[in-house]
Amino acid sequence: MAEIKEKVDRLEEALIELAKAQRRTEDKLQDFKDWSQKNIEEIRKEIEEFKEWTKQNIEGMKKETEEFREWAKQNLERIQRSSDEFKEWTKQNIRELNKKWGELSNKLGTIAEDIVAPALPDIVKKYFGCTTIHDISVRRTKRKPNDPSKVREFDVIILCDDKVILNQTKATPRSEYAREFAQFVKSGEFFEYFPEYKGKELIPIFSSLNLPVNIVKYLTKRKIYAMAMRGEYMDILNFNEVAERKDQ
Repeated sequence: MAEIKEKVDRLEEALIELAKAQRRTEDKLQDFKDWSQKNIEEIRKEIEEFKEWTKQNIEGMKKETEEFREWAKQNLERIQRSSDEFKEWTKQNIRELNKKWGELSNKLGTIAEDIVAPALPDIVKKYFGCTTIHDISVRRTKRKPNDPSKVREFDVIILCDDKVILNQTKATPRSEYAREFAQFVKSGEFFEYFPEYKGKELIPIFSSLNLPVNIVKYLTKRKIYAMAMRGEYMDILNFNEVAERKDQ
């Protein structure tokens, strides 16, 4: 009996210890649940705070972006306006400078050397395909080989591969000047002065700083190019019209 009682006592003690262990486990589980619940709430709170912060900052960034766009728009418009004003100022001053330079050249009688001759190389390349210019003569005086008693001055002559450009420049354009030039071109007398250029196409250009409409029309009818100031630069005024007449 004593032995049985001892076993029963040990069993009771074991059950008591097991109950205590189970209780401790339950307490720890409860503590973990409480800790988890608390931390989950804190995490949720932090997430909500982060969402709110993000929302506020996104709104702030949107506002700053719109403000920057508006600032950029205003400044770009101001820069564009300043650029346009500068371009217009430059354009007006170039025109005024060319006008004064032309007036001075007229007084000195050097319009061919100072304005027309420097502009012609680009003109003949652009309009007549003269990619290679072999010679440019300005204010060239030539005696006619078959009649040495005749001497003539040529304002500008440009020699290309298959073309020769003959330019006459007048400070004060008059109808009689245009008529005399047209008659000289039509006569073929140019090649009597320069027989070495025979076989090349003669391209006549009559130029001045400004050409009246009636003179331009007269030159066009006679297939002579008219060159004068167009804006800030010298340019051919009747290229298409003369080209059409040549094709007829």
